[in-house]
Amino acid sequence: MAAFGRGLDRFVGVLVSAGGILVLPVCLLLFLQWPLRDVVQAYSREANDLAQCLFALYVSVAINAATRQRTHLATDVFAQRYSQRTRDLLARAGSLFVLVPWSLFVLCAGWPMAAQSVRQLEAFPETYNPGYFVLKIALLLVVLLILLQALLDAFQRRPRQP
Repeated sequence: MAAFGRGLDRFVGVLVSAGGILVLPVCLLLFLQWPLRDVVQAYSREANDLAQCLFALYVSVAINAATRQRTHLATDVFAQRYSQRTRDLLARAGSLFVLVPWSLFVLCAGWPMAAQSVRQLEAFPETYNPGYFVLKIALLLVVLLILLQALLDAFQRRPRQP
C-alpha cells in the first residue's frame, strides 16, 4: 500500500510539474491578442478562446501545486499555539473529512455536465469556437487532483515543506 501511495504521489507531482509549462502559451496568446486585433484584424477571439482553455488547465494544476508546496494563504492565529503534532492531525482531519467529501460531491455533480459538454464538443457561446468543453474538463481535473492530494495528505507521511 505504501508503494501505491508513493507512486500516486509521484504521478500527481509529475502531472502538476508538467502543467506548469502551460503558463508560457497562455502568456503568449494573451500578448498576441492586441496585435492580432489591431494589426492583423483577425484571430484575436480565437487566441482568447484558446488562452482561456489553457488557463483553465493551468489553474487546475496550479492550485494543486500550491497545496503540495503548502503555500496557500492561511490564517494561523490560533494554530500557532498548537503543537506541530496537533496541527498535523488537524490538517489530516481536514483533508479527510472536508476535502475528500467535497471533492467527491463535486465530481459526482459535475460529471454529467462535463460528459455532455464533451459529447457535444461544446463551443464558446460568444464566438462558437470549439473548446469550451475543455473548461469543464478542467473543473473535473482540479477536483480530482484535490481529491488525490487530500487522500495523500490524510494517509501518507510526507515531510512538511515550507
